[in-house]
Formats: sequence, C-alpha cells, structure tokens
Amino acid sequence: MTDRAGAITFKGNPMTLTGNPVKVGQKAPDFTAVANDLSEKKLADFKGKTVILSVVPSLDTGICDRQTRRFNEEVGKLGDKAALLTISMDLPFAQKRWCGAADAKNVIAISDYKDRKFGQAYGLYIKELGLLARAVLVIDGQGVVKYQELVPEVAQEPNYDAALAAVKAAG
Repeated sequence: MTDRAGAITFKGNPMTLTGNPVKVGQKAPDFTAVANDLSEKKLADFKGKTVILSVVPSLDTGICDRQTRRFNEEVGKLGDKAALLTISMDLPFAQKRWCGAADAKNVIAISDYKDRKFGQAYGLYIKELGLLARAVLVIDGQGVVKYQELVPEVAQEPNYDAALAAVKAAG
C-alpha cells in the first residue's frame, strides 16, 4: 500500500493519501460498500451503466452537501443513462438521514466506514483524518475510468462541468 504525503491539503494543511491512485484508461477496481439500508453495494452491480463516483469526506459539511445536491440534480436530467454513487465514511444511518432531508432521489449513498477498502483501492483514504478525499470519477459501462479528478484542497468543490462532460461522452 502506497502512502502519498502531501498529495492534497485540508484547509491548507498537507495530508497523506493511502492507496494507489486510479488513472484514466484503467479498469476501475471493484469494491464493496454499505448502502443506507445496510445492504452491500458493489461497483459491479452497475455494469453496463455510466457511473459517477462522487467521493466526499462527509455529507454533513457544506461543500459535500453542495457537491452531492448538484450531482443529484444533474443526474436527474440524464434519466437512466447514469448512476450516481456518493461515497463517504459517514455511517449509513447518517447518509439515509441526509438523503431524506435533501430529497435526494437520484443518488445512491454508500459508506466505506466498515473496512475502508474503497478508499485504499482508489488511493483516496486520508491517513490523518480517517476520511475520504474529495474526488469525482466517471466510469463507463465497461468499467473503464473515463474521468478522474482529485480535488487538491478538500475544502474546494470539484469541476462539475468537466465531470458532466465526461458522463455525456461516456454514455
């Protein structure tokens, strides 16, 4: 397992990411995470669909809230052409509460709290905080990464337009 010291910052402070980063053009690693009904969800469950992986530290923060609401709204415009998975370390119960309060009907919130394998498989586990880094990945229906953005400062929003353009190109 690789540690990348200073790979991102959190409020200006350098943070270490654990795991190997995923790159555009490679097969996306499969993973298992916990849905808000405590069932298991795998990337493989969405084979044949374009998947937006919206990775956030916690839905209970302003930027993560905005990111998830924005992608929820945009995916709603795409019909069944894409699946939106928002993954964080939040407990499934907190994710369920957030989805209900936000009326987020187009997002599938999943949690990496149980074994942190997603964060490590994608190189997004923040060692110092025990959270996931802010990132967006677009994976096509064959499981190939078509877009990847690791937001360099956790307290900043991702490039929504670039991610959505990648979704349209992949689908």
